[in-house]
Amino acid sequence: MNKIKDIFEFLIEAYGSQYWWPAKDKKNKETEIIIGAILTQNTAWTNVEKAIENLRKNKLINFKKINKINSKKLANLIKSSGYYNRKAKKLKAFSNFMKKYNYNLKKLENKKNLREELLKIHGIGKETADSILLYALNKPVFVIDAYTKRIMHRLKLAVENASYDDLQELFMKNLIKDSKLFNEYHALLVKLGKDVCKKKPVCDKCPLADICIL
Repeated sequence: MNKIKDIFEFLIEAYGSQYWWPAKDKKNKETEIIIGAILTQNTAWTNVEKAIENLRKNKLINFKKINKINSKKLANLIKSSGYYNRKAKKLKAFSNFMKKYNYNLKKLENKKNLREELLKIHGIGKETADSILLYALNKPVFVIDAYTKRIMHRLKLAVENASYDDLQELFMKNLIKDSKLFNEYHALLVKLGKDVCKKKPVCDKCPLADICIL
């Protein structure tokens, strides 16, 4: 029995495909995803959407333009995302990183040790780096977030203070390395965590109730 696989089957049957990552700018989808991954740190997605819309209106879904814009103006545009001065600095840092690659994301696709490079950028932690790798660059890396930690702990598949790396290994060892699968699985866990497996869980609505030992 592979409980990790079983969880996915229960969730996909209950919720269906989530079609992640949500990005409106089809022409610059990957750029928008990366911007969103940075802005969503410590805030709700609804707040990020407002910030991205402001950037879109100012034609700033573009790392070259972000690199050139005044930092205070950038911060003001993303104010809804919270910690906006810090996040403006993070967006600037990533945009400066992209300058080395002529602002061309395709140049990152086959780069070795890319995760290590991303983690050296100011404001890019493991979750953000892995979100960029999975959702923007289609790399088979499983993203761990607060929802995943909570759900795995409640399912008795991880200790409460399990590390990011240990939780990531739990998924990577028990699933085939497939970016589409990882994408869908993570999105489903977010759906479960937001709607049901909250800090105060709504257990009677949980599709995992039969296998959960809360």
